[in-house]
Amino acid sequence: MKLPDETIDDLVKRLRRVEGQVRGIQQMLTEGRECRDVVAQVSAASTALDQVGFKLLAAGLTHCISDPKEAAKNGFDLSEVEKLFLKLA
Repeated sequence: MKLPDETIDDLVKRLRRVEGQVRGIQQMLTEGRECRDVVAQVSAASTALDQVGFKLLAAGLTHCISDPKEAAKNGFDLSEVEKLFLKLA
């Protein structure tokens, strides 16, 4: 499944943001920052990464609905979407 360029750009931006958050968490750990502060940042990064997964899944759903034959040809149908959704849950 080929996603629209704007969707790919959005997902890549989000992943870069998460990457920056993770680097920040690493720095916090090496600096000996307070546990609660580090955990707060881990939670934020985790939530941001979840959002990437949900946006990706939403794009897949849109693809299935807009072109079900093409999606099925590529092995991406609603049962596959359900499996992916459960992996994110």
